[in-house]
Amino acid sequence: MSLHEILPNTPADPDADWTLPAWIYDDPEYFEVEQARVLRPSWQVVCHLNDIPQIGDWRTLEFLGESIVVVRGEDMQVRAFSNVCRHRGSKLVDGHEGCARKLVCPYHAWSYELDGRLTGVPLGATYPTLDKATMGLVPVELEIYRGFVFIRLEGGGPSLAQMMAPYDAEIAPYRFEDLQAIGRVTIRHRTVNWKNVADNYSDGLHIRVAHPGLTRLLGASYGVEASPWCDKMWGDIGVRMSDNPSERLYQHFLPHVDHLPEGAQRRWLYFKLWPSVAFDIYPDQIDFMQFLPVSPTETLIREISYAIPDDRREMKAARYLNWRVNRQVNLEDTALIQRVQDGMASPSFTVGPLSEQEVCLRHFAGKVRDLIPEARLHHRPASGWSRRPKSVS
Repeated sequence: MSLHEILPNTPADPDADWTLPAWIYDDPEYFEVEQARVLRPSWQVVCHLNDIPQIGDWRTLEFLGESIVVVRGEDMQVRAFSNVCRHRGSKLVDGHEGCARKLVCPYHAWSYELDGRLTGVPLGATYPTLDKATMGLVPVELEIYRGFVFIRLEGGGPSLAQMMAPYDAEIAPYRFEDLQAIGRVTIRHRTVNWKNVADNYSDGLHIRVAHPGLTRLLGASYGVEASPWCDKMWGDIGVRMSDNPSERLYQHFLPHVDHLPEGAQRRWLYFKLWPSVAFDIYPDQIDFMQFLPVSPTETLIREISYAIPDDRREMKAARYLNWRVNRQVNLEDTALIQRVQDGMASPSFTVGPLSEQEVCLRHFAGKVRDLIPEARLHHRPASGWSRRPKSVS
């Protein structure tokens, strides 16, 4: 399915049958443009509401050189701010999480209420231009989708609710709002461009070739589809028992989940929200994963697992075995994306043909080309292209 078929009012893409060009996976100038046009306007998940249940609880996200703090206020509302003091630009809080009665700068002790208001300035009368009413923390756009807290650095695009609308009814039975963390946030460093991670996540053709464990579990049931703002992948755990111990035990122990419909009892479901946030939805748990660009060739994969509280021994076993199975999948994917990143460095590779079955990759590439027309160029343009008048046909 082409982008034109997904969005009928979009003109047909003349490059729809080709991948994005290799040069945009390592080019510093392209990376600067991409941050402005693709990444800063994107929604990024920070945490779940249940991670910050009490007044003063906070979580942070480091994204594109920005530090964002999400905090629950005295009125129990959740807000997001730039984690930067308005005095001299010092970061306010350190680490991934904490709890505070006020946000106090460790440099000069300027203090902010949990709703962002500046209320404490030592020697305040000595600042001729200080107006505390206008010097509160800089707010960051925030939206909550079924309990998950998202932020975006720049607005103007669709809401999360709009982006997830095609699949919201399918997600509803999983009771996202009731999820509790069953692990901690982990950060994995990868020496690849973030788009290689995103491409691999939505690639269905490599499953049977490169993931023998998933193939044993899901058989030929793996499918992919693309909607305007979200990719969907899925597969059903088969009745034929795997010969791998962890996989076979997962098949055996995975219990019935009362709040899920029958068709979801053995289904592994994956969603990738444009451009770089993913949810792995299993009957036993929910994982979120996001691909945080650090440089043109470095990415941090940030992830954590959540689940509905369930003390059954079978469920505890299934969750542990899920982790074992997917740990192997992650190892396989790590090797795959590194192979692609390394191969793209060769001048012999520019673009590759896309199968009609690679619907998610086609969709992703089309959106990138719409936002950055230079992504249609098969070869790296001369330095300074982003500052010259547009000439791409």
